[in-house]
Amino acid sequence: MIITCLIIAVASIGLGVLLTSTVMRKAITKKSQQILREAKSESEVLKKEKILQAKEHFLQLKSEHEKLTSERNQALNAAENRIKQKEITINQRMEELQRKQKEVNVIRDNLNNQLEIVNKKQSDLEKTYRQQLEQLESISGMSAQEAKLQLSEALKSEAQSDAQSYIKDMMEEAKLTANTEARKLVVMSLQRTATEVAAENSVSVFPIENDEIKGRIIGREGRNIRALEAATGIEIIVDDTPEAIILSGFDPVRREIARLSLHKLVSDGRIHPARIEEVVAKTKKQIDQEILEIGKRTTIDLGIHGMHHELVRLVGKMKYRSSYGQNLLQHSKEVANLAATMAAELGLNPKIAKRAALLHDIGKVPDNEPELPHAILGMKLAERYKEKPEVCNAIGSHHDEVEMESLISPIIQVCDAISGARPGARREVVESYIKRLNDLEELALSYPGVVKTYAIQAGRELRVIVGSDKISDKEAELISHDLSKKIQTEMTYPGQIKITVIRETRAVAYAK
Repeated sequence: MIITCLIIAVASIGLGVLLTSTVMRKAITKKSQQILREAKSESEVLKKEKILQAKEHFLQLKSEHEKLTSERNQALNAAENRIKQKEITINQRMEELQRKQKEVNVIRDNLNNQLEIVNKKQSDLEKTYRQQLEQLESISGMSAQEAKLQLSEALKSEAQSDAQSYIKDMMEEAKLTANTEARKLVVMSLQRTATEVAAENSVSVFPIENDEIKGRIIGREGRNIRALEAATGIEIIVDDTPEAIILSGFDPVRREIARLSLHKLVSDGRIHPARIEEVVAKTKKQIDQEILEIGKRTTIDLGIHGMHHELVRLVGKMKYRSSYGQNLLQHSKEVANLAATMAAELGLNPKIAKRAALLHDIGKVPDNEPELPHAILGMKLAERYKEKPEVCNAIGSHHDEVEMESLISPIIQVCDAISGARPGARREVVESYIKRLNDLEELALSYPGVVKTYAIQAGRELRVIVGSDKISDKEAELISHDLSKKIQTEMTYPGQIKITVIRETRAVAYAK
């Protein structure tokens, strides 16, 4: 019974599975057929769309091609029309040229006929001329060549006579008008060149806030003021003048160094011999730099370029030199402006004239002063630093030491004289006084072992500083005695001169 039930159950299950698989297989078959129909339908739609797109693209390409073909046909037609038009124009020109060629041929034939007639007439004229010339030679008794020579000599003599008469008239007129024109030129140059007239002096005043500073400047037993005078070569006059110290010396550079050094020392407050020497050394370097800056500024103000730096330095040094009491730099600038104006009026190069005028007294300020006239020395300096020949000649010839070779040279000479001749511009006494003091210092420097020399107290005292390692105390006394005798015999001076020979021994050590 149980077995029968099991068999029935198994059979039922198998039958159910069989029925289920059959149903599922039918459903799957139906579904796949439906999918195939849908896919077929979609493929038909896509195929139609693609065909439509291809047709549209084909129609678009066809339209573009037709448009392009039409444009090309139009361009070809236009080009063809232009070519036809040019062909017509060329044909017309060819016809015109042929017509003109015929006209030219006709004119050429006419010219040839006329030329034949002219040649025939010319040969007839030459024959007639020869016949007449033979008749004239037979009548006058001389050949044609002799007649030409005689006529030429007569015309030459007449021309020379006329030329001499004309030259004489021009010379007389030039003599009458030359002085007037020259005066006009000089006056016009002076009117167009304004300048200050200021004479150099040999004294500078150093202002101080109170008289207590005077004692600090003098120092204990006068050691500070002695050290300052020995370092600068300037006489320091401390008297009863309120709130002022007088610096006396003929050399403006030394006076300026002393003035700046005093200003630094008073401002700093430390005043002793070692500090004084340090400040004076620094001030000298500062003045050297200032001299170069003054030279550069002067050349820029005058519009002068390309000058050697050593000449620029000497130009700046002219600020601290005087010529007969007249400031040398101010004098040179005035001469430069006058020369430029005069050269421009005469049709010459004003830049070269201005350059030569600025450098014309450069020989008065060299570092070493050889026994040469300042014009010759200035010319040699200009030649050394590659200045133009016209500039060098103008420098050397402005006092007639060398012969003038260009028109610039007399202009520099005249302008130099004009600048020096201004009322109050120069003082001859000051120049001779400064020259005497320079000679006094140079005489003392000629002795061996002498390091520095300073003429102070208006030349009434000469201080000579000797090297302690080269000169002994006994030799210092001999130098003082011998120098006094030499000054008496070789120099002319008023009053008497005190010679002070200073020999100082120093011991220096450094603690490290």
